[in-house]
Amino acid sequence: MQSRSRALLLTLVYLSLAVGCGAAVAVAARADVIDPSIDRSPVDLALSPDGKWLVTANETSGSVSLIDAAAGRVVDELRIGSHPAHIDFTPDGATILATNQWSGELSLLAIREGKLAAIGTVHLGGHPQGFAIAPDNRTVYVGLTAAAQVAQVDLRSLAVVRRIDVGNWPRYLTLSPDGTRLAVGSSGDAEIEVIDTATAEPLYEEPLANGVNIGHVTPSADGQYAYFTWMIYRTNPITRDNIQRGWILASRIGRVRLDGASYREAISLDVPEMAVADPHGLAISGDGQRLVASSSGTHELLVYRLPDLPFVSTGGPGDLIDRRLQRDRDRFSRIDVGGRPMGLEIAADNQTVYVANYLKNSLQSVDLKTKQVVREIDLGGPATPSPARQGMAIFYDAQHSLDQWYSCHSCHQNGGINSRPMDTWNDGTEMTLKTVLPLYELTQTGPWTWHGWQEDLDDAMKKSFTVTMQGKQPTQTQTDALIEFLSTMPSPPNPFIGPDGTLSAAAQRGKELFHSSRAACADCHSGPQFTDGEIHDVGTGSKSDHYDGYNTPTLRGTYRKVRWMHSGRAKSLERVLTDLHSPEKVSGLPKLSDDEVDDLIAYLRSL
Repeated sequence: MQSRSRALLLTLVYLSLAVGCGAAVAVAARADVIDPSIDRSPVDLALSPDGKWLVTANETSGSVSLIDAAAGRVVDELRIGSHPAHIDFTPDGATILATNQWSGELSLLAIREGKLAAIGTVHLGGHPQGFAIAPDNRTVYVGLTAAAQVAQVDLRSLAVVRRIDVGNWPRYLTLSPDGTRLAVGSSGDAEIEVIDTATAEPLYEEPLANGVNIGHVTPSADGQYAYFTWMIYRTNPITRDNIQRGWILASRIGRVRLDGASYREAISLDVPEMAVADPHGLAISGDGQRLVASSSGTHELLVYRLPDLPFVSTGGPGDLIDRRLQRDRDRFSRIDVGGRPMGLEIAADNQTVYVANYLKNSLQSVDLKTKQVVREIDLGGPATPSPARQGMAIFYDAQHSLDQWYSCHSCHQNGGINSRPMDTWNDGTEMTLKTVLPLYELTQTGPWTWHGWQEDLDDAMKKSFTVTMQGKQPTQTQTDALIEFLSTMPSPPNPFIGPDGTLSAAAQRGKELFHSSRAACADCHSGPQFTDGEIHDVGTGSKSDHYDGYNTPTLRGTYRKVRWMHSGRAKSLERVLTDLHSPEKVSGLPKLSDDEVDDLIAYLRSL
């Protein structure tokens, strides 16, 4: 009774902390009051140091599930926040940490008498995603994707003690085993940054030329390397030959040194005619013999013998998998697990891999010797997927592209954008690269494409599969399901506005300027989506474009971007407003002062 009372008290403490920080947190609830028909969508998982417990971070239900590893069953579930993204145990196993990306929090949980108890929360803002816990069990470093920062958090005081500026989109990160070096995957800048944790100063940066979508980052046991997954985009025309050669989008596993600057090393993952797409999770066995990656776009695990993997540095690893790996099933094998495998953990036996399977609403146990799924633990969810869920499965499925090289997600990461201008061949011209447009609230932002020539969303979906992806024509049922998914996909909440929608003083001044005749922004960027849906020629065109003028893009979610304008040649909003799209060029009015530019940027980031 005393223990249960303490758990209730800790839960109330957690809720009061959350309210005090202004966090948008749902009231903690037990498993029997979480709607069983809600998809769980586990995006990550963790195994306790003693191997007794597994926990999953469930994105769409906003919950954490507790699983008895030996019994293979869910014993509890706790609602924690909006869009959980990453989860792990502290090294001593006493505390579970989970980030809530959309509500901007780090949640602290404990296991009390076989149940989950909320014991604290830290409001971080900035869309927290991946994190790394120091060996002292007290310090955690959290990547703030929307803020281009890493927050250093003290778990005893529940306080942010330092914010470290890093590159754009620091989604995942890891620490060296001794806690002295922090490797950050800054996906928006396509680089791995290595930081001295004592000084918070960058030691060196390793660029990933043409890199996109950096996934999980994990260290080697000896602290020499940080391993990571990512994809590479090459600016070549979309043809069948170029796709099959790995000259459009291709998948990689790389590593950078943690003990000193050295050029990154990599291996190519793609097998001819049966490519790998959207690599995400990564785990190394305790004995250092196996490296396992999840290929979320092709529904499989990739299993490698680590000690003699043929990593290549200067010159690159080639466009396709090293044939020595392809011929040796002990050096490389593929295990089909279905769904969308994401986070991974390898048990102490170095043989069992646990998989968070997003689309299956399950936690899977996979045997590396038999290469089979030996157990599937249902986390909850509807017996029959809704049309939107079926459309989601299509969106994340690379098997709809030629030889399964890439999915919709590969370019529109989780429905949003990536960091590079791309040639989709959608407008019938080659090498007219355009920045990737977000798909949130898609049905409200027609017409579509940068030139606005596409006015039929049904046709646009089919064209994307048959032209951009060089795949088969989707059925009408598949097209309808995909549109249903995109029309119901919510836009992430903006971390640059207050919880009640309030603007900062600078953003309020910027709003007035935005709607003034001086800046004339609202002449085109009008309405609830900040687009008039019209085509305009503002002098930024390219001679190689097939169409004249550009469709006014929505300004919703501007804070997420790292490149602006159709060509992506502006890498800052400052350049947009003072050079390429300045008032004197758009409306012929005097240029903005430095203070006005700052205010206008503050408002644009709030949209």
